[in-house]
Amino acid sequence: MKSHDCHIFMQRLQSIAFKDLSPKPIWEVLTELSHFFRDICSTVLRVKDMEQLEQNIVVTLCKLEKIFPPGFFDLMEHLPVHLAYEAKVGGPVQYRWMYTFERFLHHLKKK
Repeated sequence: MKSHDCHIFMQRLQSIAFKDLSPKPIWEVLTELSHFFRDICSTVLRVKDMEQLEQNIVVTLCKLEKIFPPGFFDLMEHLPVHLAYEAKVGGPVQYRWMYTFERFLHHLKKK
């Protein structure tokens, strides 16, 4: 999967994919995580919403730590804690992420 595919999976498909496969408490936490990624990637961002996301993601990650074993977590699992602040400071992600450039380079390779 390319980075854009992972992005869509995390935002939209994760909560649907695991709904019938996992117990309700696990599905709810995965859905919270999915909604977090969807919210920070929206085209309109409000500072108060980003501040709320900053607070909520810490609780969501604590819930994940209760469900999954410690070996599951590495340095990347703490990254969402910083993403809401980055979105608050940097603005909407479509101006900062590389998907546009990835598509452009892929288009050049086809020619």
